[in-house]
Amino acid sequence: MKQPREIERSQTQSNQVDIVFSLEPELFWFQGHFAVQPLLPGVAQLDWVMHYATTLLAPDFHFHSIQNVKFQAPLLPGSIVTLSLNWQEERQILTFSYQRHDGELRHTSSSGKIRLCR
Repeated sequence: MKQPREIERSQTQSNQVDIVFSLEPELFWFQGHFAVQPLLPGVAQLDWVMHYATTLLAPDFHFHSIQNVKFQAPLLPGSIVTLSLNWQEERQILTFSYQRHDGELRHTSSSGKIRLCR
């Protein structure tokens, strides 16, 4: 499977959404990345950001450029993760963050800004 298992989705405003995932060890993205300790590649994280952003928040927009991105901590198989998206249509900027759940705590694993265009 290429997409993570979605546990919950909440969209309190039309320009914001939070999606909670379970990163199943069987995910395609973990295969061969890496043998000793699999981790979710940045390209997969960006793919999911774009998929959910253009499906839920900005359906008529496409990728233009990455303004910045930080990969601070690895996302490992078996993790529960929240992807938070915020779409600023007037600026055509999408901000995102992945937060790994650690009990009641959450730790930012990656974040960034992506410019979209029509």
